[in-house]
Amino acid sequence: MLTLSKKAMMLPASPIRKLVPYADAAKKRGIQVYHLNIGQPDIESPVEALNAVKENHLKLVAYPNSAGNESYRKGLARYYQNIGIDVDYTDINITTGGSEALQIALTVTCDPDDEVIVLEPFYTNYNSFAIVNDVRFVPITTCIDNGFAIPSIEEFERHITPRTKGIIICNPCNPTGVLYTRDEIEKLGDIARKHNLYIYSDEVYREFCYTDEPHYSCMHIKGLENNVILCDSVSKRYSLCGVRIGAVVSRNKEVMNAVLRYSQARLCSPAYGQIAAEAALNAPESYFKAVKEEYIRRRDFLVENLRTIPGVLCPTPMGAFYAAVRLPVDDSDRFAQWLLEEFSYNGKTVMVAPMAGFYATPGKGRDEVRIAYVLKIEDLREALTCLKEALKVYPGRTQTA
Repeated sequence: MLTLSKKAMMLPASPIRKLVPYADAAKKRGIQVYHLNIGQPDIESPVEALNAVKENHLKLVAYPNSAGNESYRKGLARYYQNIGIDVDYTDINITTGGSEALQIALTVTCDPDDEVIVLEPFYTNYNSFAIVNDVRFVPITTCIDNGFAIPSIEEFERHITPRTKGIIICNPCNPTGVLYTRDEIEKLGDIARKHNLYIYSDEVYREFCYTDEPHYSCMHIKGLENNVILCDSVSKRYSLCGVRIGAVVSRNKEVMNAVLRYSQARLCSPAYGQIAAEAALNAPESYFKAVKEEYIRRRDFLVENLRTIPGVLCPTPMGAFYAAVRLPVDDSDRFAQWLLEEFSYNGKTVMVAPMAGFYATPGKGRDEVRIAYVLKIEDLREALTCLKEALKVYPGRTQTA
């Protein structure tokens, strides 16, 4: 009898994408679906990146360097230096998206059954990366009632064992939109220093911070040069999700040598993606200013309107472009499917991401959804109208208010 591997059987379906067949079926029935389930911005990519691909004169699309094109890595090093992260291009390895960056980081630092502490809710694909690498995630739960505040040092230390290898931090956070402060990041550094742990720092949403203070990277922590592994991506920063270009960045030479060997085994990252990503480094500051202002408008519109709906709780996100929302529903998975299968309002409905799949602890997040405010305000208005009307008639509505 042909069988699948145990890992294959354990891999979870993406809570972000598993409802796609229901959305497709709704569209075939003539229903317009507003996608608030996935972090796919509708912001245009920088013209510098698009033109670099359109106007290139390659006669042969050859394998790039396994570490990434040197010219791109040097440009990326300058980008980091400009934000106070002192790295050389040899401290950078280009990956096929930020997801591969984190997966490689776990692969080269963790043995089977090693433990990695993660704040939940977290980006759901972290679960898959852990399973693939035989790593055991140790979740520390954060709560929507206090805005998903980072736990105390004592709470972290209660979860540290001899098997603990590191801590994953996503800042700004997907899915909650939480932005951790300099003081919070420094405290995290104290824990890593005391217990000699890695910090896997997912900073994909660095450009989207909605405070007067600049983003504070784990790479800024003094004395932890060998502990911090930065995982990055151009997907969100430049609205280049489809080019699949990310990076592993660390001043730990042993780690980076291992990352290179892994990268050689998978050959290279996409050639045209690197061309686009390198050119995107030339995007003017005005590009980011306009994008940030647009996301702030969308965030404010979303939060203001969600808070008018009885029974809905939505902390104000201070980074990224997601809001974690508690709804008065019995089960957000069931509700999200019902929206696509059984509900429409004026021929329209909305697709959200149920939050249970963003937790490692069973039972958590059952009345929460993640909403990505990646649509223009006109579409957000229609989507929120659908959501409000749906909650009035959903059979599993609860009485919390």
